[in-house]
Amino acid sequence: MKILIADDDPIANAVLEASLARLGHEVVVAADGHAAWEIVGQQPLRVVVSDWKMPGFDGFELCRRIRERGGEYTYFILLSSAGTGDGNMSQAIAAGVDDFLSKPLNLEELQMRLHVAERILGFTREIRQLESFIPICSYCNKVRNDKDYWDQIETYINSRTGSKFSHGVCPDCYDRVLVPQMRAVGVTPPELQRPVPRVSR
Repeated sequence: MKILIADDDPIANAVLEASLARLGHEVVVAADGHAAWEIVGQQPLRVVVSDWKMPGFDGFELCRRIRERGGEYTYFILLSSAGTGDGNMSQAIAAGVDDFLSKPLNLEELQMRLHVAERILGFTREIRQLESFIPICSYCNKVRNDKDYWDQIETYINSRTGSKFSHGVCPDCYDRVLVPQMRAVGVTPPELQRPVPRVSR
């Protein structure tokens, strides 16, 4: 995996980078929260291992910004030498932290947490793939929503994106449906304005 580590202690960064490299991971290093946030905006990273206390903004703030940013899920591990008391835990939950590791790091414990991170990220990928498929009726084009009801496609899309629809008739349906209907009742169909085809040169 490609993992971002953020710690203002260069020695701690070097030790963690070497440990992750030994476990076979690609590592990107940031010297503080600000640098880590800039890196997150520049390249896709699915796992962040961040120190809790850093100058500028701390690990909680970095995690909070990543959560607010959205997009693909990022697994966030917070490093702390201060323990995980109730106050720290509540702050971590509010910020969106996934896991805690205590300093000094235990390599086996780190490996186990990253294994869990890989499994969770794999599940989130599968869920995204399933959500990308829209169940649509091949006869009436209604779409099944997450409550197992069938909605008109306009209602389904509007509920998820807020998009509004204006209705018209495409040239094919005009010729196939409306022209015969008008002729059947003795009305001469008006000429439909059609786009001029482009000629390739």
